[in-house]
Amino acid sequence: MYLKSLTLRGFKSFASSTAMPLEPGITCIVGPNGSGKSNVVDALAWVMGEQGAKSLRGGKMEDVIFAGTSGRPPLGRAEVLLTIDNSDGALPIEYTEVTISRTMFRNGGSEYAINGQTCRLLDVQELLSDSGIGREMHVIVGQGQLDQILHASPEDRRGFIEEAAGVLKHRKRKEKAIRKLDATEGNLNRLSDLLGEIRRQLKPLGRQAEVAKRASVVQMEVRDARARLMADDVVNVQQSLQQELADEDSLQRRRHEVELALQAGREAEAGLEDALRSDAPLLARAQDTWFGLSGIRERLRGTARLAAERVRQVADEPADERPGRNPDELEAEADRVSAHEHEITAEVAGHQQTLDRALAHRADLEQAHLEEDRRVAGLIRAAADRREGLARLTGQVNSLKSRAAAAEDEIGRLNVSRTEAVERAERARHEFTSLETRIAGLDVGEQGLDAEHEIAAALLEDLDARLAKAREEAQTADRERAALVARKEALELGLSRKDGGGALLAATETVSGLLGSVAALLAVRPGYETAIAAALGSAADAVAVTDVDAALSAIGHLKDADLGRAGLVLGAPDREDGDDHDWPGLGGGAAYAVDLVEAPGALRPALARLLFKTAVVDDLAAARQLVDDLPDIVAVTRDGDLIGAHFAAGGSSSQPSLLEVQAAVDEATDALVTAVAANERLRFEVSTLENERQETQGRVDVALAKLHESDAALAAVAEELGQLGALARAAKAEAERIDHAIAAAEQARDNDVAGLAELEQRL
Repeated sequence: MYLKSLTLRGFKSFASSTAMPLEPGITCIVGPNGSGKSNVVDALAWVMGEQGAKSLRGGKMEDVIFAGTSGRPPLGRAEVLLTIDNSDGALPIEYTEVTISRTMFRNGGSEYAINGQTCRLLDVQELLSDSGIGREMHVIVGQGQLDQILHASPEDRRGFIEEAAGVLKHRKRKEKAIRKLDATEGNLNRLSDLLGEIRRQLKPLGRQAEVAKRASVVQMEVRDARARLMADDVVNVQQSLQQELADEDSLQRRRHEVELALQAGREAEAGLEDALRSDAPLLARAQDTWFGLSGIRERLRGTARLAAERVRQVADEPADERPGRNPDELEAEADRVSAHEHEITAEVAGHQQTLDRALAHRADLEQAHLEEDRRVAGLIRAAADRREGLARLTGQVNSLKSRAAAAEDEIGRLNVSRTEAVERAERARHEFTSLETRIAGLDVGEQGLDAEHEIAAALLEDLDARLAKAREEAQTADRERAALVARKEALELGLSRKDGGGALLAATETVSGLLGSVAALLAVRPGYETAIAAALGSAADAVAVTDVDAALSAIGHLKDADLGRAGLVLGAPDREDGDDHDWPGLGGGAAYAVDLVEAPGALRPALARLLFKTAVVDDLAAARQLVDDLPDIVAVTRDGDLIGAHFAAGGSSSQPSLLEVQAAVDEATDALVTAVAANERLRFEVSTLENERQETQGRVDVALAKLHESDAALAAVAEELGQLGALARAAKAEAERIDHAIAAAEQARDNDVAGLAELEQRL
């Protein structure tokens, strides 16, 4: 990578567009004081993002724009374009040539562009920082800064060295990452506050849920009332529709009658039109006859009037006053005029022949004059060409003489240069052979280091892949564990009762005989929670007590403390098994609900009573068939729809019961235990892999350091070898060029000598 060109327009002293090609090999720019050398350095720093006006030797940033002179007005903007050759890919961009431009306007606005595309200053800085150049990278040392570097403290020098080594870009990225982490920590704190606030709002939301539940009942009644009103409206609309249909039938009949009458009228009209078309020719002939007779009548009338007028005129004029000449005199005069015309025509023909002969003679004389002019001009040009040819031949003779002498001198100089080039090529060839012997010994040690580094790098790459996979799995396990914890907490919040049942469960120490909530005591077969909750009804959300005395004590406690109402399921301590029943057999995949539930022995009698002859089926069709076959059976579908001989309930999914919530809590608890175990296992695996990676990284670093040392030695020898090879090739190529030049010079000399003899003879 190297700077390829620098273009300045309106920047400081460069008012006009100035392009500076910087090809490889340019090491410095020299010139007298005040010629603009420092402005070139300032332009480089400015286009790479310099924002300090003092660093550019100015008071404000607008000072970089050409301020004008006595003979040239100031400009409105300054622009600098820096073109970098990126053939080696040092800049992280998919272009072999990168052009960075910066434009500043007089109003203070500034624009940046990369390869003609508008970008930000940050984009330019990040692009250049990856290659070790740019603003604050200390690659440009301006006037007065060298003394600052020489007198810097050890800490400042360390900063310069670290930035020259490319540490600055990593420091910037670290600061950016720290700012992001701080922002993330602030977001986490706000999230914790929000979670706390949400948890505090859960209790009011529970009360609102109860209100919403009561509101749903009211809405249901409102929907029923609206349905009855709409049914009444439908009846009225149907009656109106029937009346409209009757009116429409009468209008249809009337329309049919009118259409028939219209059809008859159209047929009569068609007949009359046919008769009119048949009589049209007769009418046309009659009209033509009438028009013809009218015209004849008018002509006769005009002729009669004209004849009468002429008769009247003739009768009025006397016979002796009629004007006119004698016809004989007119004929004699016509004969004389005709004879005179023939004479004039003959005279004109004679004069025309004389004119034709004169014109022909004049054309012959003009052609002879033109031929004589051309002959004289040719003689003049021949004389001039002869004089010019003599002068040209004299000049060519003198030129060939000087060229032949110069060719002799050039051949002598080329022979000397060829001898020197052959000697340089021979010396370089000897040195090249000795260095090849030296580098062969270094290659033997390089192969062992390469193999060691490749093995360590392959092992490190495998460990990185395994570590990345393990970290990803650990992160996934953490997210799953956090999701399960949140789900379990949310479900447990749903279990926290806010009515009389919840108050009883919280007062187990003061109220005796409480066994707990029915949802917590029952174990339902997976997949049947909704059906069992629908079969139990309100008992699914009830509280289990030991006997009637305990129930009375609990009810008294609720009344005394005004804690609301609660359902109570009474146990039977004297009966440990109450699930014996003699109920009719079921088929088709149906099962009694009591057989799908496991409960303590004290609750079995109450459970058998609550689920008396209640069967669980798959769908509503199976429930309908079961109730039709066994009317005393109550069928419940797995979706929670209940069908009996005298009662039915169902519909869309409602709020889950405590029984379903408890089952979901148990399932989430089991899944959480599994996720925690998997998370711990993955954390241990990640820790083990990180330790192995640190050990392998140490081996790679050691092998890489040895390889770098060997590469440095090989690079030094290879560089020297390349220089000698280039020197030998250059000397050989120079000798070949000189040989070609000598042959060409000899050929040119021989040609000049031969041409000189010929020209002298011609001269």
